[in-house]
Amino acid sequence: MIAFIDAHCVVYGSEPICRVLPIAPSTYHAHAARWADPSKAPARSRSDARS
Repeated sequence: MIAFIDAHCVVYGSEPICRVLPIAPSTYHAHAARWADPSKAPARSRSDARS
C-alpha cells in the first residue's frame, strides 16, 4: 500500500489517497520518515535488521 501511495502521491497527493485506502495519513508519513532515515525506526526493527 505504501508503494502505491508513493507512486501516485505526486498526482493526487497522499492525504486524498489515504482517505480512500484504509491507512491513516500519519501512518504513511511515519513510514516515509523511517524509509528516508532508518535511525527513526523503532529499536526492535533496528535490532532485527542487524540480526
